[in-house]
Amino acid sequence: MKNSNLPTDELKKYGIIGEDHTFSKKLSAEDIQKFLQGYTIVADNDKNRATFQLTDNNTRLKVIFLERDQSLPEILKNSEKRIEYSDIREFSNKLAPELPAMEKKAFIFDQETGKVAEFDFIRHTTELTAIIADLRDATETGRYKNELLKLKAFIQDKLEAELPPETAKEIISDLNIISKEIGTVDGILTQQHDNSQKQEKSDIQLNINDPDLYQDANRMREEEEQEQEEKRRFRR
Repeated sequence: MKNSNLPTDELKKYGIIGEDHTFSKKLSAEDIQKFLQGYTIVADNDKNRATFQLTDNNTRLKVIFLERDQSLPEILKNSEKRIEYSDIREFSNKLAPELPAMEKKAFIFDQETGKVAEFDFIRHTTELTAIIADLRDATETGRYKNELLKLKAFIQDKLEAELPPETAKEIISDLNIISKEIGTVDGILTQQHDNSQKQEKSDIQLNINDPDLYQDANRMREEEEQEQEEKRRFRR
């Protein structure tokens, strides 16, 4: 790995390094080390997101500009009430306009820490599904499945384009991840539906076998019979 050939002009342009060639103070030592190892730096501002990644042995800077479907403050506020889903789409891809990038995220408020955690549908699929399942809420599980289906449709559309083998392989991998997770969520929904039916049946049985309700019904029937008898006597 070579650091002496860093694309300094581009790094300065985006404020990643300063005129003295030192990295921005907004980046921690860990952030810088990961960036030099190929990890992506993400910068958010309202609806806009930019990602920066060093490629070609750290000699080139790959920059992608994306836009959220909602502003970040709005997402964070809404996530305090329920799980919030958001799509982040690439403005344009001049090299491959038929392959715009899209990321689907879930924002979940942690009651213990008071912070909002961001989960990516591809990278954090297992963790995200486990969190949804723990809620034991069929409505929320259904919302999650709908978001998975939207992402699956987007990925399938990308596969219709003529793709280089490596790109196609990566997209197929993403599609397999999402398809597998949809199957898992279907199983969770079936279990939640069965549990709901068992609960309803249990509630009905409890009502029928409730001794207090049974005695009340008998008492009301006896009172009605006595009232009818008194009416017949009055007519006589």
